[in-house]
Amino acid sequence: MSSSPALSARGGKLALLVVGLCWLAVLFDGLDMFIYGSVLPHLLETKTFGLTADQAGDLGSYATFGMLVGALTAGTIADRIGRKQLMIGCVTLFSLASGICAMSGSVAVFGLGRTLAGVGLGGLLPTAISMVSDYARGGRVAITIGMLMTAHHAGGILSAYVAKWLVEPVGWRAAFWVCVLPLLFVPVLLKFLPESLSFLVAKGRTEEARTLADRYETELPAATGKKTAADRWDALLGLFRGGEWIQTLLYWLASFGGLLLVYGVATWLPTLMRGEGYELGSALTFVVVFNLGGIVGMLVAGRAADRFGAPRISAVWFALTAVGVYLLSIHMATGVTMVVVFLTGVFLNSAQTMIYATVSIRSTPDNRATAVGWTSGMGRFGAVFGPWLGGQLLAAGNGDWGFTAFALAGVSSMVFIGIAALRSARQPQRSNDQEELVAAH
Repeated sequence: MSSSPALSARGGKLALLVVGLCWLAVLFDGLDMFIYGSVLPHLLETKTFGLTADQAGDLGSYATFGMLVGALTAGTIADRIGRKQLMIGCVTLFSLASGICAMSGSVAVFGLGRTLAGVGLGGLLPTAISMVSDYARGGRVAITIGMLMTAHHAGGILSAYVAKWLVEPVGWRAAFWVCVLPLLFVPVLLKFLPESLSFLVAKGRTEEARTLADRYETELPAATGKKTAADRWDALLGLFRGGEWIQTLLYWLASFGGLLLVYGVATWLPTLMRGEGYELGSALTFVVVFNLGGIVGMLVAGRAADRFGAPRISAVWFALTAVGVYLLSIHMATGVTMVVVFLTGVFLNSAQTMIYATVSIRSTPDNRATAVGWTSGMGRFGAVFGPWLGGQLLAAGNGDWGFTAFALAGVSSMVFIGIAALRSARQPQRSNDQEELVAAH
């Protein structure tokens, strides 16, 4: 492969373009994911559609259930149509689904829109991670993926500003119309985003893949044999052989509590802060601060785990998250609350990512992808349960228990991941396939 200065400079610019396009797609993913939580206080206060707190919790769960479906089917669909086409399909789907929400005249139609949006949201992130992994410059895969993940939290920040600027003067529907605008980004993806190298190689389109690899000055992925259904089934059974079933269940329970906490807080933070007596503007500012913390957390967690160990960092992070979430149930001075919200954002999202890192470290190379994938899948049931739980507590008049319930979920994850780490006797070498860890989130 040529390494001329001209080719190197051109390859760097094109690789940056791929990462940039994926970053924008994930930004829109985050905007669509967080917009519901940002407008929810207004929906409840104005009794839009006669919406009650328990119905609001159900609607939040519809999106996360859709994400579960999207995440589980993304790999199969991408193997058939390609990662580029799937990314375009996901952006199109969640944008059009937001249009359904904007035009909806009932809870049922709104719920349909959120479910369809969730399918697109769930399929986009792991696909975008696969794309940037193919085109990341040598030795920079992990940091590139970390940068990509900041886009999701940047989308959360954007959602708060969209709600703050549009909901009161224009109405909540305007916020969802903004989430339709990523449709304008689809032609850009069609024209400028190349197909995944791994997909091209897997489909036998080797010459096309080699041309792209030369153009982007990156290595051509090695062809890998496809796993059969029997191979996948055997890898899953391997998670339960001997005493491994205890470790597996501990990881699954930790992931369940972690994603319950992540998506429960993401959905209900503005509403619960309103319940604590803060104005709507302040409550939305907390969303901005929380996601700023998430960006910082994603950038520092990996370094901390490399130094002190992923299991230890995950347990400590969940403990600190539980403390932070519980403190939010206490009405403090606004400045103090801002600090607590920021630190909670730092620890919350990266604590869950460290669960996947722990599972990867403790797994053998032949079943690592299966172990991480199933830990993520079981955790996503917690993602469905979290928004529903918040709604049930508010509907029962126990909204002040919302932060306490989410804090207890953090404590449970701390306990489960801690016990799993103490029980584990195997220490396989850490994989460099960082995309497995982050994509699971």
